[in-house]
Amino acid sequence: MSDDILLRVDAQGIAVVTLNRPAKRNAMSLAMWRELGVIFTDLARRPDVRVVILTGAGGHFCAGADISEFAAVRSTAADAEIYDRDSGTSYTAIRAMPKPTIAAVEGFAMGGGCGLSLCCDFRVARTGAKFGIPAAKLGIVYSLGECEALFTTVGLSNAKRILFSGAPVELDEALRMGFVDATTEGPVEEAAIAFAQRMTENAPLAIAGMKTILNGLADGSAHGREAEFAKLVTRSIESDDYKEGGRAFLEKRRAKFQGR
Repeated sequence: MSDDILLRVDAQGIAVVTLNRPAKRNAMSLAMWRELGVIFTDLARRPDVRVVILTGAGGHFCAGADISEFAAVRSTAADAEIYDRDSGTSYTAIRAMPKPTIAAVEGFAMGGGCGLSLCCDFRVARTGAKFGIPAAKLGIVYSLGECEALFTTVGLSNAKRILFSGAPVELDEALRMGFVDATTEGPVEEAAIAFAQRMTENAPLAIAGMKTILNGLADGSAHGREAEFAKLVTRSIESDDYKEGGRAFLEKRRAKFQGR
């Protein structure tokens, strides 16, 4: 792992992934896009991880893609195809994460950085945070996956407004749109951890199954997947966690779920 992305996992199973390029407001290099996808894919497999928080160092979440390297890595149609494929792999890895994901946002979340926050299940933002997608100002068409994430979060009219204007969205407006789930005036990472704690106490298989179903409803793929979803329900009922949940309820204690 490079110094541009940091990872730590605490005793509760909360993983914190930090974009660590503060001199560039955590703008994403091509190498970072590739690394971030690998990190999230690995975290998805780790049984000790219950929730993943994505944040940025130095007072900003992420200013988007590092445009200063575009002349070297995105100057031709072929280069752009590779770049979009690799950045898209990161988005896909975050969206496919079976565990809850939270973007802890302060400062700027712009362009690709805003897209990263939208790939997460929730967004916790500090006072003064700004979101924006200036694709139209750069002559770029936002991809299908990115448009889908924005649309399912804020609705059609708000998505068009954000994309067509390219203007930053202030925190109050982001909260009104449903773009942001919680706000804080204090350290945003601490607020995100507090937001995550109840999720760490619940059954991982149950959360993963319900997340799969809800995402299918959101992206329109649920129809025809009834057998797949039924297997998720059966798997949860046959799990050790289901038995532990029942015992804990009867014994009036907190359940100790193992994700199996």
